[in-house]
Amino acid sequence: MDIATLESNLKAGKLNSIYLLYGEERFLLDNCVKKINKLFGEIINGINYIQIDNNNITEIIADIETPAFGYPLKLIVAKNTGLFQKPKRGKAGVLETFEKATDKVSEKNKTTSNKKEESKFANKFATYINENIDEIKDSVILVFIEDEVDKNNLYKEIEKVGCVCNFERQKPIDLAKRLKAICNAYKVNIDGNTLNYFIECCGTHLQDLINEVRKQIEYVGENGTITKQTIDLLAIKQFESIIFDLTDSLGKRNISEALQVLKNLIASKEPIQKIFITLYNHFKKIYITKVAINEKLNIAESLNLKSNQTFLVNKYTMQSKYFKEIELKKIMQEFINLDYKVKTGAMDLNVGLEAILCRYCS
Repeated sequence: MDIATLESNLKAGKLNSIYLLYGEERFLLDNCVKKINKLFGEIINGINYIQIDNNNITEIIADIETPAFGYPLKLIVAKNTGLFQKPKRGKAGVLETFEKATDKVSEKNKTTSNKKEESKFANKFATYINENIDEIKDSVILVFIEDEVDKNNLYKEIEKVGCVCNFERQKPIDLAKRLKAICNAYKVNIDGNTLNYFIECCGTHLQDLINEVRKQIEYVGENGTITKQTIDLLAIKQFESIIFDLTDSLGKRNISEALQVLKNLIASKEPIQKIFITLYNHFKKIYITKVAINEKLNIAESLNLKSNQTFLVNKYTMQSKYFKEIELKKIMQEFINLDYKVKTGAMDLNVGLEAILCRYCS
């Protein structure tokens, strides 16, 4: 089930008996859990409301079978149980001492053992659901909340008899619809291009976007209009968006503006090392974009962008027009050379970074 369908069902008052909710978009996930709680009604902890995690997950069958005394249904919420993950295998790392190695290997073996036990119980619980689904529907609302899942037997069983919803990061088009609805509710105007600019500046985290758009709504007031100017004035821009601004200044050979953006980043307490690494990776992505265009490759695939990041294709494409392929190679090599000089104590990172920007714009 997709997010919109789940939200629609909950708005209509429809409750499933079993939910598996997971993914990165925690704001929408938490909102759906709140709606499930509200539809469920009065909650008495320990009577008709049970909370479960990976420490007491094996008690879930007993909790399902224990009556909710005085209440028709019981709500069981199970968070990060470990039941939807495969046991992970990996090589032990290089360790400095035998004692540390012994401790780490022991801890690793313990973790692997726990994962195997969780996997066994997951299969057992999948069988239990299959054999007792009618009784579960009559007595329980069961909600699993996970960060990520593996499509194991338990996942597939819940998918058959209940509701499984992946709360993926929202795509810009979906974010724009939600933000537009909020603006409409407060009788504030904003057009499509401005909404896209707002998302580009403030990122794709829905909670951050809602906080920022509320700030805009308070500023322009009822019947007011959110514009690019009000966004530039009030919005807290995401770090990545500021890096795009810096690169735009470089592409236009505007060194004073580029250095000012850099100084503003440092003044906002962004670590110079983070700025350095992000700039290198940014130019690397522009270079990949340039090559992809020349070779007629899919840019989004070449950049390994997620589905909610495809709007970045246009931004990288536009910035790639500022630079020749040979220039991008040279800039990346200068970053690598600077890294070596900083590590050997031959140059200060801040000074070296400014020097690269000045050399490119000269």
